[in-house]
Amino acid sequence: MDVITTHVNADFDCLGAMVAAKKLYPHALLVFSGAQEKSLRDFFLKSTGYALNFTRLKDLDLASISRLILVDCQHSSRIGRFAEILQKPGLQIHIYDHHPEAFGDIKASGGEIRACGASTSILCKILMEQGAVVSASEATLMMLGIYEDTGKLTFPSTTADDYLAAAWLLGKGANLNTVADFLIQELTAEQVSLLNDLLKSLTIISLNGMEVAIAQTSVDYYIGDIAILAHMMRDMENLNALFLVVEMGKRVYLVARSRLPEVDAGEIMREFGGGGHATAASATVKELTMIQVVEKLKDALRNLVTPKRSAGEIMSAPVKTLPAELSIAEAQELLVRYNVNAMPVMEKGRMVGIISRRIVEKAIYHGLGNLPVSEYMYTEFLEATADTPLAEIQEYLVGHNRRFVPIFAGNELTGVVTRTDLLRYMQAGLHGKKEALYDLGRNPIRVRKRDVVHLLGKHLSPRLTQILQDLGQIGDELDLPVYAVGGFVRDLLLGGENFDLDVTVEGDGILFAETFARKYLCRVKSHQKFGTAVLVFPDGIKIDVASTRLEYYASPGALPTVERSSLKTDLYRRDFTINTLAVRLNRANYGQLIDYFGGQRDLQEKTIRVLHNLSFVEDPSRVFRAIRFEQRLGFSIAKHTENLIKNAVRMEFLERLGGKRLLTELVLIFREKEPLLAVERMAAFGLLKYIHPELQLTPDNRRVLEEARKINSWFELLFLERQYEKWVVYFLALCEPLADEEFWGTCTRLSVSEHYKEKLFDGRKRGAGVLVAMQRRLTRSAKVLNSEIYGWLKELPVEVLLYLMAKTGSGEVKKFISLYFTQLQNVRPLISGEDLKRLGVPAGPRFREILDKVLNAKLNRPAMGREDELSIVKRELGRL
Repeated sequence: MDVITTHVNADFDCLGAMVAAKKLYPHALLVFSGAQEKSLRDFFLKSTGYALNFTRLKDLDLASISRLILVDCQHSSRIGRFAEILQKPGLQIHIYDHHPEAFGDIKASGGEIRACGASTSILCKILMEQGAVVSASEATLMMLGIYEDTGKLTFPSTTADDYLAAAWLLGKGANLNTVADFLIQELTAEQVSLLNDLLKSLTIISLNGMEVAIAQTSVDYYIGDIAILAHMMRDMENLNALFLVVEMGKRVYLVARSRLPEVDAGEIMREFGGGGHATAASATVKELTMIQVVEKLKDALRNLVTPKRSAGEIMSAPVKTLPAELSIAEAQELLVRYNVNAMPVMEKGRMVGIISRRIVEKAIYHGLGNLPVSEYMYTEFLEATADTPLAEIQEYLVGHNRRFVPIFAGNELTGVVTRTDLLRYMQAGLHGKKEALYDLGRNPIRVRKRDVVHLLGKHLSPRLTQILQDLGQIGDELDLPVYAVGGFVRDLLLGGENFDLDVTVEGDGILFAETFARKYLCRVKSHQKFGTAVLVFPDGIKIDVASTRLEYYASPGALPTVERSSLKTDLYRRDFTINTLAVRLNRANYGQLIDYFGGQRDLQEKTIRVLHNLSFVEDPSRVFRAIRFEQRLGFSIAKHTENLIKNAVRMEFLERLGGKRLLTELVLIFREKEPLLAVERMAAFGLLKYIHPELQLTPDNRRVLEEARKINSWFELLFLERQYEKWVVYFLALCEPLADEEFWGTCTRLSVSEHYKEKLFDGRKRGAGVLVAMQRRLTRSAKVLNSEIYGWLKELPVEVLLYLMAKTGSGEVKKFISLYFTQLQNVRPLISGEDLKRLGVPAGPRFREILDKVLNAKLNRPAMGREDELSIVKRELGRL
C-alpha cells in the first residue's frame, strides 16, 4: 500500500504537494500525519469546490504500508506516528522536499530533494515533463501551495522553477481569485493579543554591523499559526531579521524570518533541533525555559551571523560607475558584483544620474530589464566638493533620503560619501569606536515630527475637532495607533479646507471602525477584503478608515494587490510626497505631524514629486493626478518627476491604463476650477492621444474649452434647480474636433456605460443639428419666436446646451440658449388636461397637439391669461 503524507501542522504547500504527488502515485492514499494550520483548516471548512479523498490516520493500518511518500518534510520528528515504521524492512521512502538535504534524518530511496521556493514546484516540474493532465481544481490547490511558500513569488528563496510551475498551473486553469481569497487570513482574537504582546517586547540588537530583532512572550495555552505573526511583524516594522520566541505551556516555539544573507535563519534554527530555509525557519524546544532559549538564541546569533565588510575614510574612492547606455539588467549585475546599493551613471565622461538597486530590481520585476538605466536613474543630486561641510552632506543624505553624495573636482567625479561613511565617521571618528555600524541604506528613513495642534484648532470646526479626538480615544482603548492621513493633512498645512477625512490604523481598521460606530452611534460599512470601512455620522459626515497596508503591482498599469504593513510602508504606496503626511490622533501624541518622505519640504517649495522612479510605471493614472494637483495647488512638477512622466508616455505605459480609470481621472480634472490649464499640460505631455489618437488641442478647441469655463461659471450663478455634470460639458468641449464615429470610439475606450454613451452621442449629434437649424433660421430672418427656441432646445440635456453655448460663435445663438434657461424652460400653460376634457376634447394625439399650441402661444405672449388659453382651445375645437 502506498501512502502520501507530510509533516504535522500541514500548510498549503503540504496540501499542494500531496495533490501533485497523487498524480504521480494515483493509487496512493492521502493521509495527514497530524493537525493542519488554521488557514488550511479554514480552507476545508469553507471550500465546497474541492472534493479531496483523505484517509484518517486512525483508520490506517501502518503495518501494511509498503511505500511512504513524504512531501515538504524529511525529518522523523515531524511526521507523527509514521515515524514508527521508518525502520520497517523493505519499506520504500520517497521524499519530495525543498529544504536543504542536511535538514532531515530520513534516508530516501526515491523522490527529489533540492532547493526551491515550494515543494509543490518540484512536483509540478515532474508533472510538466510527463505531460500530466491536471484539472483546474487541482491546479488551484497546487497554486495555493506555491503562492503561500514563496510569498506570492516574492520571497528571496523563490526560484525560476517556482515561476515556471505557477505559469504552467495558470495555463491549466488555476483560479487566482480563489488563491487570493484563501491566502488573506484574518487574525483570531488570541493571535491579535499575542501580536500585541510581541510588538511590545520587540528589541533590536546590533550584531557585526547588522540589526536583528527579537520578540518574546508566553501564554498558558497553544495558539496556532504564529508564523503569520512573524510575517506581519516583519512587514509592519520593516525588519530585515526577526526571531519570535513564544512559550506555550511546556514548549517554546521559535519562528525566524530573514532578508539578510548574513543571517541564515535555517542554520540558526538547526541549533535548536529545527530547520528551514535561510530566509524562513522554525523550531520547537521542550526542555528549556523561554529565558534560556532567548539566551541561547543570542549566543547562536553572535556565533553564526557573518560580519559585514568595513569601509575606509569619509570619502570613498575610487568610484565604481556605469555608463548611461547600460541596460537595467546589466546594471543589476554590477550592483551585485560590487555589493553597493547605488552607483553613479556616466555619459561622455560626466555624471548624469544615480541608479539604485531598489529601482533596478523593481524595473526588472516589471519586465524593463532591457531598457537603458538612463530611463529610470535619479537625475537630481547634490554636487559637492572636497570642501563641502559635512553638516550640508548630512542634511542632504538624511533630509532627502539619498544613498550617497558625489564629490567633484571641477567636472571630474573623484569620490562619494555614503550614509555608511557618514555614520562611521560620526561614531568611530568622534567617539573612538573602531567597529562599523549598520548600513543605513537598509534602515527606516528618519521620521520628521512637529506639533500641529494649533492648526487643528484654527482650521477645523469644533464638531470635526471632537470627532478627531474621539477617534484617538477609541485607538487608545484598543491600543491601536490612529492617524489622519493624506489630502486632509496636506490641506491643513496649506490652510485650506478639506472635509474628506481619511483615517489609517496600525492594526485592524475594521475592528476599530466597528468599535467606534458602536460607541458613537454611527453607521459603518466594512470591506473585509481590503481591510477598509466607512463611518457615516447622523449629520452626514463620512470618514474612511483603513488598516495600514502596502500595495504591489503585478504588471505596469495593473490594479494593486493589497497586504497589511506599517504606517511608513502605507504612506510609501501613495502617489506624491505631499500626500504622505500623517497626524497622530491618540491622546498622548495628539496633533503630532509625521513626515517620512519630505512632504513638508515639498509643500514649502510648492513641488509635486513622486516617491520613487517606477511610480508612473506601476500606476500610470498618477500622471493625470500630478497634473491635477499641480494646477489645483499652483505648484510645479519637479524636474525629475516631469522626466518620468515623459518616459511613461514615450514607453506607452498609459496604453495599459484601463478606460474606466482614465475616465475617473478626467472627471476629477474637469471638476477642478481651472481645468483648461490641466488640459494644456496634458497636451504638452502628449497625453490627449490616450483619449483618442487624433485628439489635439487646437486653437479652436482651446477657444471652446475656455468658453465652456465661462459658460459653466455663468450657469452656476443662475442658481437654477436643474442639476448638471460640469465635467460632461468640458468632456464634450475637449472632444469637439472628433467626428461622430471617433467620439463614439472615445466613449468606448473610456468605458462609458452603454446607456450614458448613447445619451452623450445622441445629445451631441442632435445638438449639432440644432445649431445648424438655428443658423439657417437666422439667415432667413433675424426675428425668431420664443416657441421656435423652445422647440429646438427642450429635448436636449443641460450639459449639451451648455456645450452648444461654448461651441457656437454666434452671439444670437448664445442669447437663444440663455433665454431658454432663464425664462422659457419653466413656462407652462395655466390650463390643464382636465380643462380640455371638460371642453370635450377627445383623447388621442389631438389632445397633445392642442396643449402644444397653447404652450407655443404662451411662450410668444407671456402675458396671456387663462381665458386667452381657453380661447385658443375653443378656436382649435371649431376646426375639428
